[in-house]
Amino acid sequence: MNLLIINLDKAIFSKNSASLDRLKEYSALVDKIFVIVWTMGGERPISYNDKLFIYPTNSRCRLFYYFASLNISRKILEHEKIDLIFTQDPFETGLAGWLISRIYKIKLQLQIHTDIFSPYFWRESLANKLRVRLGEFLIKRADSFRVVSRRIKESLIKLDVPAEKIFVLPIFTDVKKFIASPMKSDLKNKYPQFNFIILMACRLSWEKNIGLAVEAMAEVVKEHPRAGLVIVGSGAEKENIFKKIKRLKLENNVKLKPWTFALVDYYKSADLFLLTSNYEGWSLAVVEAMAAGCPVVMTDVGCAGEVIQSGKSGLVVPVGGKTELVEAMLKIIKDASLRKSLAQNAKLAVARLPSKEQTLALYKKLWELAVANKL
Repeated sequence: MNLLIINLDKAIFSKNSASLDRLKEYSALVDKIFVIVWTMGGERPISYNDKLFIYPTNSRCRLFYYFASLNISRKILEHEKIDLIFTQDPFETGLAGWLISRIYKIKLQLQIHTDIFSPYFWRESLANKLRVRLGEFLIKRADSFRVVSRRIKESLIKLDVPAEKIFVLPIFTDVKKFIASPMKSDLKNKYPQFNFIILMACRLSWEKNIGLAVEAMAEVVKEHPRAGLVIVGSGAEKENIFKKIKRLKLENNVKLKPWTFALVDYYKSADLFLLTSNYEGWSLAVVEAMAAGCPVVMTDVGCAGEVIQSGKSGLVVPVGGKTELVEAMLKIIKDASLRKSLAQNAKLAVARLPSKEQTLALYKKLWELAVANKL
């Protein structure tokens, strides 16, 4: 079985790339994998063990990504048979994959990592409105789908996609690492002014709705003035978040820290992990926090209702629900036994997620079913 992947992940060409390592693992499952990566820089092709072949487009502009993808795929198909094309999204790369699949009569599988049919995704920008329309067009024409949550599967079923064409496979999280890793630095030593620490770790972007968390903190500190919110992240909304913190006079209670991948100490020493997103496909950060034993309050997005069962392994509140969010935060702060129960159940819930070996086996099954026309 040979696969062709259309990919946006330029990190593949970085030194010590986790993205490249992941592709190497995938290549062990099949005969060959050919990856076309949309780039504008002068990247060099990569080959590994005569099984993995990575081609940068090195295009002059975004429009040329399509011409490069068609040209590279043509050259590949002159020498190799491709059994399945899968793309990183149902939008731009999905369109390239569909064009190639139509020209060469190859099965197409779309991967969907984001809840693209959330009304909040639509409202975010004109670009997203166009992407949704493009996604609807491509979804009707794809042969199969890999989605990261049941929530997204249900959205596709509402579009009359047969359930048997949709394979749910969550994003792999190394749960054991977060369970077993010792805590090296305690946030309570870093922030002795706080007697209860609430953590957020995410991109500072519109869909994360961090402003809602800051507004909720303004209410929480009225009852618990020594509660603190630590936000770890970077992104376009940084200045707007700073302004809201200042306007609500929360400079002493809300701290904004630069993004880091070394989050174990944050998860293990925080008293509560908070996610206030308008939409998510899954949410790696929530799963990582659960594995580290940190209770979670999150909006009803992504893995809520799947890994997080409200009242058992975390608390789930409506998207944009400030009143419900404040109530949930106060409930967690006041009830130590609830915190302990949620943390214990959260660890049990994430322990049931597929291991790395199981995830790779599921990928192989996913591709085999798609090629055999059983998906």
